[in-house]
Amino acid sequence: MSEQDQAEIRLEYARIRQEHADFDAAINAMIATGCDPLQIQRMKKKKLALKDRLSEVEDKIIPDIIA
Repeated sequence: MSEQDQAEIRLEYARIRQEHADFDAAINAMIATGCDPLQIQRMKKKKLALKDRLSEVEDKIIPDIIA
């Protein structure tokens, strides 16, 4: 994998991580204001999908080492 590919993957990882943190802050704010529980649940589901995507991108960054 070229250095440019690695840099792009790391940039995507940072973007997804920031988006995940933004969802976390938004969910906490929604809970604090007593927002609709269904809407909070949807946000949590999106946050979980981002976490899954974060794991996929992280696997691209960290190579598998067979011990």
